[in-house]
Amino acid sequence: MNRLLYESSVSYKGYLIIPFIFGQADNYEIYSYKLLSEIGHKNQFHKSENPAKIYGSGVSNIVDIAKEHIEQNSELVYQGDSFKSRYIYRNHLIIIFQERDKCFYDHYPPELLNNIAAPKLFKSEYECLSWIKQGLDGRQVRQRAN
Repeated sequence: MNRLLYESSVSYKGYLIIPFIFGQADNYEIYSYKLLSEIGHKNQFHKSENPAKIYGSGVSNIVDIAKEHIEQNSELVYQGDSFKSRYIYRNHLIIIFQERDKCFYDHYPPELLNNIAAPKLFKSEYECLSWIKQGLDGRQVRQRAN
C-alpha cells in the first residue's frame, strides 16, 4: 500500500477520512480510504479500509464517497471534532487531545493505522508536539547514520 495521505484527511461527523492511492489502471490513480473513529475500537468502522467498497478517481471524489457511506451507515452520535488538533510531520499523523489541563496524543506512521504513541501526558499542545518532533527527528538522524 502507498502511504496514507494524511495531509488530505478530512474530519467528518466523528470520523477522520484518510485517503490513499490504492493502485493504478491505464496510468490513472485509483483512490481508497481508511477511517478513524473518535470513539476508537468501540466503533465498527474504526481503522477500517473502504467500508463502502467503492473506489474513486481523486482525493475529493473518495472523500465524498466516504462521507456518503458515513451518512448512510454510521450510528455514531457526533460529539464534536475530536480530530481538529491534528498535524502532519515527516508524513506522520499526530492527533492531540486535551482533557482539562493535560494533553496526550495519538501518533500514526505513514503506511498504516497503528497508533505508536507513548503513554505520556503533557501540560500543553506545544510541549507534546515538541516532544514528538524531537523523537521523529532523532529517528531520522539514526537512520541516516546506519
